[in-house]
Amino acid sequence: MFDTKFAIVLRDDLASWQALNVTAFLTSGIVAQAPDMIGDPYRDRAGRFYNALSVQPAIMLAADAETMSAIHRRSLDRNVRTSLYIEEMFRTGHDAANRAVFADFAVDDAKVVGIALRADKKVVDKIVKGAKMHP
Repeated sequence: MFDTKFAIVLRDDLASWQALNVTAFLTSGIVAQAPDMIGDPYRDRAGRFYNALSVQPAIMLAADAETMSAIHRRSLDRNVRTSLYIEEMFRTGHDAANRAVFADFAVDDAKVVGIALRADKKVVDKIVKGAKMHP
């Protein structure tokens, strides 16, 4: 049905609130880069409107820290733009602080807790290799 795959990979040791928070942030980044993912607004029987939702489901995966790092590197090697969330962002309280702490890290020392990507299905499958379905 889709030529692309939308995958979100979370580090497997996150608390529930962290996993949910990271998922929301990562999803917003993917949708911002791919507005074609958003369908039409929903309307109930009474005629009230609700926000439009993504037309494409996300695949939710989990991986350990080492696999997260490998996924991050493979996405860069294949020039696939991602949404990325690092551990240090949990200690900040707003977007500007998130960007500031993010800028302090590079591929070799970033403690990736979440990564989301949308690309050709086969490319995504190669990038997320080693991740398992999220429990």
